[in-house]
Amino acid sequence: MIDQAAERLGRSRSDFMLEAACRQAEDVLLDQTYFALAPDRFAAFQALLDAPPPPSDRLRRTLQAKGPWDGDQ
Repeated sequence: MIDQAAERLGRSRSDFMLEAACRQAEDVLLDQTYFALAPDRFAAFQALLDAPPPPSDRLRRTLQAKGPWDGDQ
């Protein structure tokens, strides 16, 4: 299967595997973004997460809007 996919892209198995591994590594690292805050700023951030503002009409419209990837469905 890997050889077939690499062949269809006109690439060697090694190039195909390296690209796939790099893409997966990037996904893993992006999913685990680290940021640091001073204790008082973290408390404020935590308070915002614990008590989000109520939904607004603007938020409802945004959530109902189709993304560019949705096409003309």
